[in-house]
Amino acid sequence: MSVFDEIAAGYDDDLFHQVVAEKLVNGVADAPKPDLVLDVATGTGAAAFAALQHLGARSVVAIDSSPRMIERAKAKAAVQDPSGKIDWHVGQAVPAPVQASSADLVVCASSLHFLGTAALKDWLRVLRPAGRLAFSMPFGDTFTPSPAFASLVASDIPLPSSVDDAARIALDAGYSDVVSHKLEVSSRIVFLVYATC
Repeated sequence: MSVFDEIAAGYDDDLFHQVVAEKLVNGVADAPKPDLVLDVATGTGAAAFAALQHLGARSVVAIDSSPRMIERAKAKAAVQDPSGKIDWHVGQAVPAPVQASSADLVVCASSLHFLGTAALKDWLRVLRPAGRLAFSMPFGDTFTPSPAFASLVASDIPLPSSVDDAARIALDAGYSDVVSHKLEVSSRIVFLVYATC
């Protein structure tokens, strides 16, 4: 069982990830209604549900490597997605289970630091021209994962210490129109980054 499976049962008890996902998705609420949103490392579905509620997404593909996280997301979907607009997938994030140039928006809340630059490259593949990307990254100066999670942190993306550092992650990967914001939630700091393909 993976460490993510082990924490799935109590994942929603800590509202931190829910708040980050909601804020991240709300940051693109001014964009046109997306036909397809890809939610990478969805966990229990916070960003996927927010894409329906706040963006009016017509369909969402949500993927996570943890079967137990997806089980919890599907249980919540009975209430939060009664029409079944979210397509849930258990599997690796890269490559994403969508066709090239098919997504209007890619969202990745609280997980890019585990996925690394391969994910950023794959999102360039799946996004339509002028498609949007929204991801969060932990504040490098205060991020202290437990040993089980520390070993999973990608080595090819430096954890940002400023909004400029966070924006540089997207710029260096080939994205444009990059904007980064600092967000503090329950004394924890993350950066929300938005970019265009």
